[in-house]
Amino acid sequence: MSQFLTVFKKEFMESWRNFSWIWVPIVFILLSIMDPLTYYYLPKIMDAVGGVPEGMAFEIPEIPAPDAVMLALVQISSIGVLIVVLLTMGTIAGERKTGIAELVLVKPVNHVTYILAKWFAKFVLFFIAFTIGMLLNWYYVNLLFGDVGFTELIYLLLFYALWIMFVISLTIFFSTIFKGPGPVAGVTIGTLLSMSVVNGLVNHWLPWFPNQLSTYINEMLYNQSVSTELWGTAGITVGLSAILLICSFIIFKNKKVL
Repeated sequence: MSQFLTVFKKEFMESWRNFSWIWVPIVFILLSIMDPLTYYYLPKIMDAVGGVPEGMAFEIPEIPAPDAVMLALVQISSIGVLIVVLLTMGTIAGERKTGIAELVLVKPVNHVTYILAKWFAKFVLFFIAFTIGMLLNWYYVNLLFGDVGFTELIYLLLFYALWIMFVISLTIFFSTIFKGPGPVAGVTIGTLLSMSVVNGLVNHWLPWFPNQLSTYINEMLYNQSVSTELWGTAGITVGLSAILLICSFIIFKNKKVL
């Protein structure tokens, strides 16, 4: 446990020195509130900017509160996930490339502890940033669009955190294979895009595919109940994350690198 805390504190301090604990939450806050606020105030923004012909009424259709919440998740699923990959890609690959990993591992730190501590440090950072962003999103959605229950918000945070966990696990996995952060980011983003394409083509055959989490979260917000499909998808996502981490332990220990 002391080894885990030592590596975790090192990773935490590195994120602090890089100002990640400041700018990452700020970015997630912007991603979470930007679209709902823009959508709600768009007519006033257009009036203020000008350019609308005189006498022309500019109205946009009202959207339900769950859809306003999902506007944030769409942004986080694209830009937010990209930030997760870019900040995680060098977690192990960067230290292996510079030789820092070898210096750490000559000390009494085993491979499993080393990877788990780094994985957990990244997860804590992104989960806290995501939670702060979605709490503000929830506040503005309830203020401007309608009620979304706090219980549904908690479920949303917990279930979507599994997708963040999966992305971190996938990036860590490739980070144990490739030495350079660039290839890690490229292969990880390529894998995520491929999964999105597969989900779009054959989602009716793969009801518990991890990419379906957002769809089932949207249904949960409307129905105010957690469906069997959401539980199943969450279980598959956790299982795949665990498999990726176990493979990372094995590959990193055996140093099967490209």
